[in-house]
Amino acid sequence: MTSSKDAAPDATAAAGDGFATRAIHAGQDPEPVTGAVTVPIFQTSTFAQRRVGEHTGYEYARTGNPTRTALETCLAALEGAERCVAFASGLAAEDAVFRLLSPGDHVIMADDVYGGTWRQVAQVHTRFGIEVSAVDLSDLDAVRAALTPTTRLIWAETPSNPLLKVLDLSALAALAHAHGARLVADNTFATPALQQPLTLGADLVVHSTTKYLGGHSDVVGGAVCTDHATAEQLAFLQNAVGAVPGPFDAWLTLRGVKTLEVRMARHSENAAQVAAFLAGHPAVSAVAYPGLTDHPGHALAARQMSAFGGMVSFRVAGGVEAATRVAESTRLFFLAESLGGVESLIEHPGIMTHASVAGTALEVPPDLVRLSVGIESVTDLLADLEAALAAGTTR
Repeated sequence: MTSSKDAAPDATAAAGDGFATRAIHAGQDPEPVTGAVTVPIFQTSTFAQRRVGEHTGYEYARTGNPTRTALETCLAALEGAERCVAFASGLAAEDAVFRLLSPGDHVIMADDVYGGTWRQVAQVHTRFGIEVSAVDLSDLDAVRAALTPTTRLIWAETPSNPLLKVLDLSALAALAHAHGARLVADNTFATPALQQPLTLGADLVVHSTTKYLGGHSDVVGGAVCTDHATAEQLAFLQNAVGAVPGPFDAWLTLRGVKTLEVRMARHSENAAQVAAFLAGHPAVSAVAYPGLTDHPGHALAARQMSAFGGMVSFRVAGGVEAATRVAESTRLFFLAESLGGVESLIEHPGIMTHASVAGTALEVPPDLVRLSVGIESVTDLLADLEAALAAGTTR
C-alpha cells in the first residue's frame, strides 16, 4: 500500500494499459499480507506508529486511508491525471476547488449546470468575495466577452445537466489559458470511459462519484483529478476541512468502477434507442440527446466522446402538468433524484434537482423531464415510457 503522503501516486505509468484493465487493476494489487485480490476495507480511524513521529505512511484516517488511496490511484489512472483526491460527495469536491480561489476572483460558469453547483457558488462562495457569471459556454464569443482580468476559472459541464449541451473543451481550455485562467470540466455525465477532458486541455476534472463511477445507487462521493501541485493544495484543504469519504464508501465506489466500461456501453446503447423513440412520439415536443443527429452538439460530441452516454431529456407537449404526470406514471423508471445507477430513473428537474435555480439565468423549462437510462432490457424501458406518455398526456 502507498503512503497517505503520496495519496494517489503518478498513475500515468499505467496509461499504456486498456481502460478496462486500468479500472480493474490500477491501485488494486493483491493485499500483501493475505493475498486478497480485492482491496480490503481498512475500517479504522487511526494507525499505530513505530516510534514518536514515525509512521507507516498513514497516521489518521482523515488524512489518509489505504482503501481511499486505492480509489484515488484508480481514478487518476482512468482520467490520465497525475493525481486524484476523493471526497465525501461531489459538492464537497467542488467546494474544495472553489476554495483554491481568493476574494475578488471571478468564475465563468456554464448557464446549464447542476443546480447544487450553482447554489453552492452563488449562495455560499460569493459571500466570501468570489464573483460568478453564468454564460452560455457553447457560444465562444460570449465566453470571450465574459472574461475579465480577475477570471480564474471557467467551469464546464459537458454534456450538461439537464439540457445536455455539448461544450468544446479544447476551445474553452485555449481561451482560459490565454487569460491566465484554468478550465474545470465536470465529467460526471460522460465519465472517463467516454470522454477524457484532461487530454483536451482541461486543468481539473470533477466528478460526483455517486453517479456512474459508483454505478449502483448505494454510495455518495466525489473526486477531483488534476496535476500533483493542485492535488496537494486540495488534499491540504480536505484535511483541514474534513470532507473525506469513509473507507466503505471508497470500497463501494472502487467496486463500481471495475465495470464502468461495460456499463457505459449498455447505458449508451439503451439511451440511443430511448432518444430515438421519444423523438418520434407525438406527445414529445423536443428531445435533448447528443447522439441524435439533429442535436446542435452532435458533431462535437462525436469528436470528443467515444459514445453519447445514458442521459436523455425531453419536453412534454401539454406543459408542466403533463410533464409531472408522465414522471409519476412510469413503473420501471423510478421517480427519484440522482442518476447513473444500473436502474433507470425519471425526474422533473424544475421541481426536483434544479429547484434551487428557479428565477435565475439557469432556470430550466417547466415541461422538461430528465431520464437516467439504466441497463435493463430496452424493450421493457420503451414499453414503460410508452405507457407513461399515454397516461400523462391523455385527459
